Amino acid sequence: MKIFRETLTITKSMSIILKRMKHLPLMIAGLLIFFCSIAGKSFCQPPLFSHHTYKNTSGDSLLYRFLFPDNDTTRRYPLVIFLHGAGERGNDNEAQLKWGVMNFATDEHLKKHPAFVIAPQCPLNSLWSNSSRGKNGEIIFERTPSKSMRLLMELVTDVIKRFRVDTNRIYITGLSMGGFGTFDALQRYPHFFAAAVPVCGGGDVSKAASIAHVPLWMFGGADDPTVSPNLSYDMVNALLKAGARPGFTEYPGVGHFSWIPAYSDPMMIDWLFSQRK
Repeated sequence: MKIFRETLTITKSMSIILKRMKHLPLMIAGLLIFFCSIAGKSFCQPPLFSHHTYKNTSGDSLLYRFLFPDNDTTRRYPLVIFLHGAGERGNDNEAQLKWGVMNFATDEHLKKHPAFVIAPQCPLNSLWSNSSRGKNGEIIFERTPSKSMRLLMELVTDVIKRFRVDTNRIYITGLSMGGFGTFDALQRYPHFFAAAVPVCGGGDVSKAASIAHVPLWMFGGADDPTVSPNLSYDMVNALLKAGARPGFTEYPGVGHFSWIPAYSDPMMIDWLFSQRK
C-alpha cells in the first residue's frame, strides 16, 4: 500500500507539471514582452523607421520618419529622400510609409544598399513644390520654395551635420505630388543631389539645362489619368536638347499607380545607389 500511495503521489505531481508546461510558451512570451517593456532600446530592436519632428528656430516643424542603416560609425552611408503623394499628407507621421519607401527597407536592400532614408510628411493643404501653370499647361516653378520644401532642406542639412552621410551620394525620389516635388528640389538645388527618380511627376522644362548633369530616371504610366505622361515626354525632350541622357520608363496599360512597378524594380534601386557626384 505504501508503494501504491507513493506511485499515486508521483503520478499526480507529473500531471500537475505537464498541465503547467502547456502554458510555458505563453509564460515565455509574457516574460519577453515584460522585459522588452522595461529594457527599452537597450535590448529590443526599434522599428525600422523611427518617429521624429524637425523644428527650426522660427517654431516651424515637419514630421518625418528616419531609417538608420547600421550601427557602424566608422563608415559613411548614402542618403535617400523620399517624397510621398498627395493622398499621404497629414499629421499622423505614418501615412507616408504606405507606398514605395518600404522597398528601401527590405532585408535584401538593407544588406545590399544600406542607407539613411528620410520620409517626411507634408501637412494637409500643402505641397512639396511651389508652382503654377503657364498658358499652355506647362509647369512653372516659382522663385521661392514651398514651406514644406524649405523645411525639408533644413532637415536634410541638419541630418548631414548629425550623421555620417556620404554627401556625394544624396538621392531624391518621389511619387505623384512627390514626383513634382522631386523636380522642384532638383531644379532649386541642382548641385546638391547625386541622382533623382521622379515617378509620375513633372518639372519646369525651361530649367532643364540646369539639371542636365544630374543622372535622372523617370517613371510613369501610359494611361495615367491624373498626371499626364506628356509632362515626362516634355522633360525628356528638354533634357536631351540640353545634352543630358535621362532614363524614362513608361508602363503600357498602367494608370496612376506606376510607382508600384517602379519601386519594385531592383534594376532601378541598383542604378540609383551606383550614382555618385
